[in-house]
Amino acid sequence: MDYQKFLAGRTQYIKASVIREILKVVSQPGMISLAGGLPSPDSFPLEIIDELSSKVIRKYGPKAFQYSATEGIPEFREALAIYLGKKDIPATVDDICVTSGSQGLLDGIGKVFISEGDKVAVEAPTYVGALQAFNSYGPEYLCIKTDDNGIIPEHLEELLRENTIKFVYLVPTFQNPTGRTLPLERRVKIAQIIQKYNMLLIEDDPYSDLRYTGEPVTPLKALAPDNVIYTSTVSKILAPGFRTGFYVAPAELKTWLVRAKQGVDLHTATYPQAIAAEYLAGGYLDKQIEKIISLYKPKREAILEALEQNLPDSFNWSRPDGGMFIWVEGPKGFDAEACYHKAVEQKVAYVPGKYFFTSPDDGLETMRLNFSMCDADTIRKGIRILGDVIKDFM
Repeated sequence: MDYQKFLAGRTQYIKASVIREILKVVSQPGMISLAGGLPSPDSFPLEIIDELSSKVIRKYGPKAFQYSATEGIPEFREALAIYLGKKDIPATVDDICVTSGSQGLLDGIGKVFISEGDKVAVEAPTYVGALQAFNSYGPEYLCIKTDDNGIIPEHLEELLRENTIKFVYLVPTFQNPTGRTLPLERRVKIAQIIQKYNMLLIEDDPYSDLRYTGEPVTPLKALAPDNVIYTSTVSKILAPGFRTGFYVAPAELKTWLVRAKQGVDLHTATYPQAIAAEYLAGGYLDKQIEKIISLYKPKREAILEALEQNLPDSFNWSRPDGGMFIWVEGPKGFDAEACYHKAVEQKVAYVPGKYFFTSPDDGLETMRLNFSMCDADTIRKGIRILGDVIKDFM
């Protein structure tokens, strides 16, 4: 049977996740993976989860396993309101909605806001999961120029002045894939620009709690609350398998996003929400973040030292204050994708940077390295091998 005839026309925009395909490769025995964006299993608070599981059953009873509101259970949203307040994001319980990971919101944003041919402004490079969520709805991407401090506000204003743009999508803190963080001065300018042009901005913030050095930077949501949908997740600070994210949006837009979610999954699973609610309300978070930072910070130091020792002088890389990623840029003409296949032969994997760009001709000389999964010694070994592969390849 010709099954193609059953597919909708929009499936032409739906592509397999390249990173998911790469993760199949890195599952090979002996592979040193600097590729995936996975939190370390050592960061999962198993003893706390065990304790909270019993507490949730005692406190919530059958309600923890029943259908619940699309917006999320009130206990979790109450805990989130306090959590967000500490980030200078004023939000009431009614302002907050729960999603199946922040990825669930990104698909909802595409469904609610993007008509085929609409223009969406993104960083170059940007989070590939957002592109995958938006692509199904057929947008045209406009890339905002960036430097070592993130997007350049003046170029954003130029794009907004010269184009009809539906929304702007940013990961402003410890960005995936570059690890870069927008400084406060630029955030203030961006807030002023989106207010000037009545523009909607999606602020994706999964990594800001993973800060190893420096001081927190005010979220864009706090600077332009009526123009920003703020989204985050407990995946990096609790466990990704719970698939529990959340967002704060202007009331009228929230109504539409809730309606879109109702047609997808009715609501995010109740039991993980209850676990997350008790985790936040019970005061476990601060100590757990300290544990995660003590786990990841030495790994970040190890990879930065190893890059300094093993990569050619013609390569540059980011030095993030937090997050999970290092962005490496080779000289013009270096083919990071071809080098990837050589590296895999030597049992080291990374993600070629080209996949984080909307144009297939951009980022050919770049790569993303993850440091959260491997231990420090394995990271040093992997970078040493990668350095040898790069030198032989060039």
